[in-house]
Amino acid sequence: MSIWPRVLVTGADGQVGRALLKSFAESAEVIGCNRASLDLADADQIRDQVRKIAPDIIVNAGAYTAVDRAESERDLAFAINARAPGILAEEAQRASALLIHYSTDYVFNGSKRGPWVEDDATDPLSVYGASKLAGEEAIRSVGGRHLIFRTSWVYAPEGKNFVLTMLRLGRERDSLNVVDDQVGAPTTAAELARATQAISGGILEKKFGASPSWSGVYHMTCSGRVSWYEFARTIFKRAHKLLEDEVPKVNPIATSDYPTPAKRPLNSVLSNDKLQRTFNVCLAPWKSALDEVLVAIAAHPKL
Repeated sequence: MSIWPRVLVTGADGQVGRALLKSFAESAEVIGCNRASLDLADADQIRDQVRKIAPDIIVNAGAYTAVDRAESERDLAFAINARAPGILAEEAQRASALLIHYSTDYVFNGSKRGPWVEDDATDPLSVYGASKLAGEEAIRSVGGRHLIFRTSWVYAPEGKNFVLTMLRLGRERDSLNVVDDQVGAPTTAAELARATQAISGGILEKKFGASPSWSGVYHMTCSGRVSWYEFARTIFKRAHKLLEDEVPKVNPIATSDYPTPAKRPLNSVLSNDKLQRTFNVCLAPWKSALDEVLVAIAAHPKL
């Protein structure tokens, strides 16, 4: 029998899931489940898999993330983002396991001027945001040992994300229009995974106390703030070699000039103060985290 903790990672094929498998590999027995082996829309399958694996930690990195499509697929979004976390919380409590779940800045309406703190009133503008908020509430209603990490603007060297989209469009076009009145903190999957591994390891070692007084909601993003427009400009500035020095012109536009089915919060900046106070964990500044991803893309351009 392994003396290492057993960690179940859902959404193992996703950006955060892949990063988690890497981060936990040297300190835990990690079992990753992708959609083929664990469909989060199937309640019975969730229960069966968790009981079969019997994890010490469940990290729910799986989610319905098609923000615009969720407007027309409400039932599926709520099944995966709201019902599934509640079932995972029930199974975690049944097994005395720790549940870690990722939520989003989209639980807020974006109207606040300063960074959002965990106790600010939630008011999602979209079906996606509402489904993620319902997932938080489902976990809280079950109780048990749990951590809910709200994050924002997640990307990695692989998958579908803003950075890879910009690099692709930068090769194809001379000019791009990018929204300049939405601000947030771009956050890499690797930074999320490292912080998650460090915090969960500290919990198992009882560094933060034997009682689960630390259970609850925390904001977890890279530090700093930027608009999508400035983020795009920074990507092109730092990735000019990947683009063979053919950097496109980036034009700032308003959200109103780029209508989408789902509304986005204008201010997605989250305060990480509670995370630092409780666990003494800080994620990297967003620019240095971006550089790490660009290095990985350059090393493996087919990722």
